[in-house]
Amino acid sequence: MKIGVITFPGSLDDHDAKRAVRLAGGDPVDLWHGDADLKGVDAVVVPGGFSYGDYLRCGAIARFAPVMDELIPAAQGGMPVIGICNGFQILCESHLLPGALIRNDHQKFLCKDQVLRVENTSTAWTNAFTADQEITIALKNGEGCFVADDATLDRLEGEGQVVFRYLQGNPNGSYRDIAGVTNERGNVVGLMPHPEHCVEEGFGPSTDGLAFFTSAITALASV
Repeated sequence: MKIGVITFPGSLDDHDAKRAVRLAGGDPVDLWHGDADLKGVDAVVVPGGFSYGDYLRCGAIARFAPVMDELIPAAQGGMPVIGICNGFQILCESHLLPGALIRNDHQKFLCKDQVLRVENTSTAWTNAFTADQEITIALKNGEGCFVADDATLDRLEGEGQVVFRYLQGNPNGSYRDIAGVTNERGNVVGLMPHPEHCVEEGFGPSTDGLAFFTSAITALASV
């Protein structure tokens, strides 16, 4: 399975994402922000970093990159897409996911190992997990506070679109401890923690992140 990883100016975790895809058994494909071309990939990772220097708002400029002209309709058509950290911000700015990410409530950048609860195992990126499974994933962000109005939050919870929730303390003030969400179809997922940093022993707090990428391959194989 070919899984594309987009590189924007300021991306930091694109190489980590490609390694995670490879370790999961997929074929990583380089995608460039300035090219309106997905190169025939089966799924896409929008990685973490500081796209376009986080100017204006995190993800707000990247949302208008030429590659997004192809990604947005592909995601709306069912292609599996995951946005990690800055990628989550980009997907929210692109209206592929609800809500927004703002400055952490304590106004500081954070970097820590974070425990999450998996609340939805039916998405393209979480089918390898079990319901209510607790996983430990690296977390690093300055604008990781997930916000939405009460009606949106109620809808997300009522329809099972909350995918991950922070446990053992809320690290950034995200409303209702939400760490990640999905679209209604379940093919697009965004989260602030970094699963691509947790895919092999000795490099990260766990190997829990590998299941994100094996999930995508399983979902693609079942189509």
